[in-house]
Amino acid sequence: MQRTTTQLRAMLKRKQFIELPATYDPITARLAVAAGFKTVYNGGFVTGGKTCISEPLLTLNDQLGTASEIAKSVKVPVVMDAGAAWGEPLHAMRTIRECIWGGVAGVHIEDQLFPKRAHYHTYVVHNIPRNEFLDKIKYACKARDEADPDFVIIARSDAARSIGLKEAIDRVNAAADVGADMGMVFPRTHEEAVLTPKKSRLPMVYVQSRGTRDGRPLYTYSQLKDMGYGAVLDATLPICMTYHFLSRAYGELRKTGEYTGMTEQQFVAARKGVEDIIGLESFYKIEEETVEKGKRAAKKGKASAEPVLRVRKIARKRTATQA
Repeated sequence: MQRTTTQLRAMLKRKQFIELPATYDPITARLAVAAGFKTVYNGGFVTGGKTCISEPLLTLNDQLGTASEIAKSVKVPVVMDAGAAWGEPLHAMRTIRECIWGGVAGVHIEDQLFPKRAHYHTYVVHNIPRNEFLDKIKYACKARDEADPDFVIIARSDAARSIGLKEAIDRVNAAADVGADMGMVFPRTHEEAVLTPKKSRLPMVYVQSRGTRDGRPLYTYSQLKDMGYGAVLDATLPICMTYHFLSRAYGELRKTGEYTGMTEQQFVAARKGVEDIIGLESFYKIEEETVEKGKRAAKKGKASAEPVLRVRKIARKRTATQA
């Protein structure tokens, strides 16, 4: 089977619009693939949410552990949020190597301060100087070229929120000169969103941040393709849906002792769906061919012997009566 890094690189070469729904564990990833997605994303926000650690406090092992579990569970490329690459250029090199060894197909690296601060989630930006960001991208690309040239590196700048869109795009364009494959910025208005791919030398990734409170616009995939974007990632969908629907379900269950949001037939279908998506049918088949085979044969032998035993028992009764 073709490596997922090679799959992702091929998508870039043929200029395919790359759709990256956020996932935070193997089952959310498999659900995305079952829906038809050819790539998936593991972001810091969803990993921080599902672990209750929060993104700024995630270690490399926290984030990569989740992304690797996802990568092992699906056969499509996984793109991971590598934050600020957990340090300086040397740390960025280790991050890339670990991600490649862990089965991840690509990452984005940002120009934020490390360690990140919780205020990042209030849209307070702590940009590092441009030259420090470019050094980090340069050496991340060096590690990529040494370990797996197909691995994809996305240069992400948050500078649009603090300095302005021009500085963010200038940083991404400079990152292209040191080997970055794609870019990511955070346009704040529709006008900036339209302008971004036109001013960028790299294929740009648009971030759909559902639920943000800074007013960034949301678009359909077709709208983003028409604007000239090369990819879109949906950063918050699964964790927000889990919070919204599961908190309601638990609330009703605690209050009334039952849950009426789904019919019993829907639960039967959902439970079977879970069993199917984790592959239980294939497990059953293996057990039937091995450890359950003897039990089944013994049970079959016992069942076939029961009619004979009944006949013998009846015959003995008749003999005793005649005597």
